[in-house]
Amino acid sequence: MNPLTKVKLINELNEREAKLGVKDAVSWHSVYKDSAWIFIGGFPYELTEGDVICIFSQYGEIANINLVRDKKTGKSKGFCFLCYEDQRSTILAVDNFNGIKIKGRTLRVDHVANYRPPKDSEDIDDVTKRLREEGCAPKLPSASSSKSESEEEYLVPMKKPKKVSFFFTKLKTSRGRWMITSHQAKLNR
Repeated sequence: MNPLTKVKLINELNEREAKLGVKDAVSWHSVYKDSAWIFIGGFPYELTEGDVICIFSQYGEIANINLVRDKKTGKSKGFCFLCYEDQRSTILAVDNFNGIKIKGRTLRVDHVANYRPPKDSEDIDDVTKRLREEGCAPKLPSASSSKSESEEEYLVPMKKPKKVSFFFTKLKTSRGRWMITSHQAKLNR
């Protein structure tokens, strides 16, 4: 099927679901709930991994990307696979980026059910190999239970908590009548 036809069909399906108010559990997206990978095709050949990450990070933290390149020339083939840290970001990306134009080319964005990372070959440079193994998501510092000496230098002494009181009004019904009640609350701050 023509890629532009697929773009049109996905957009029609999204519009139909939005018009009918279909719940998330029965949406066509729920078939892909176990995969955080999306396919992005039809983008300009001069875009790099960084460009794609900049565009698609609007809808979530990106964990990995595989920009498919020609083995001999190293030039982009105009499509890639992208993995989000949160699967719900894939729904946002498919709904919002499918069919948009970048530099005169229409993007096709769709879910990927069973993504298999490419097999490593000897032609791959170290940077690409490391990116495929580790992904491109930021590394979080490991949580340690003991504080180091440098952390203790920056601790700010806390002030004694203040007691704050305020009033609030509650509206409730009792046998068809509206009642207004006022309460005083005290908080330790």
